[in-house]
Amino acid sequence: MGTTDYVKIVELEGAALAEAAERAGTEAAVPNCPGWRVTDLLRHTGSVHRWAARHVGEGLLEPGPFVEAPDLAGGELLTWFRDGHRALVDTLASAPADRECWTFLPTAPASPVEFWARRQAHENTVHRLDAESALGGAVGPVAAALAEDGVDELLRGFHARPRSRVRTPDGAPKVLRVRAADTGAVWSVHLSAEPPRTVRDASGPADCEATGTAEWLYAALWNRVPLAGPGVTGDLALARLWQDTSPI
Repeated sequence: MGTTDYVKIVELEGAALAEAAERAGTEAAVPNCPGWRVTDLLRHTGSVHRWAARHVGEGLLEPGPFVEAPDLAGGELLTWFRDGHRALVDTLASAPADRECWTFLPTAPASPVEFWARRQAHENTVHRLDAESALGGAVGPVAAALAEDGVDELLRGFHARPRSRVRTPDGAPKVLRVRAADTGAVWSVHLSAEPPRTVRDASGPADCEATGTAEWLYAALWNRVPLAGPGVTGDLALARLWQDTSPI
């Protein structure tokens, strides 16, 4: 996938998020995010959209301040969200390919614009799942290629940072293997007292293995569904460690 693909996903998933939020109502609880209501989801994601758009649109070379959401609710909040989403899509679509700006993950696309388009594609997709969970039924699908890409961003990007809290309790080295049965992608997550180190291979033994569709892994590793079931084998304490310490 490239920048154009990601921008299209930003557009479609953000629109789907807003539609689900409107159907659920802004006071509905969000089961995927305990303690949140749809209002909190819209405020958070709408602020992230404006924060991301500013970095790309203004070419900020240092991290800018997070945009605080206004104290709105109901239809006014939905309008505010949609306005910010539209501005983000337009900013990403019109930004020069060589635009320089700040990024924040160690493993990312070479282009800063592609970095932000990718990050917002997954921001919107994960939070679309959250908005749909507020409706009380099944959530919509995530395409396998997008899900695989999101797992990679999570494992080799977010959890490669020093701030990752996923560490083995005694510092002993352990390996969590993640295998997408439908796409063939495999990751080996090396856990220890240091930040996780993830490589795209299946070499060496694993202490715990999580195997499933890329879509299921995407939801489970982002803690939207339990990392459990027949596809999780070996030392199940590592799966529980992931669920307890990995939330971003």
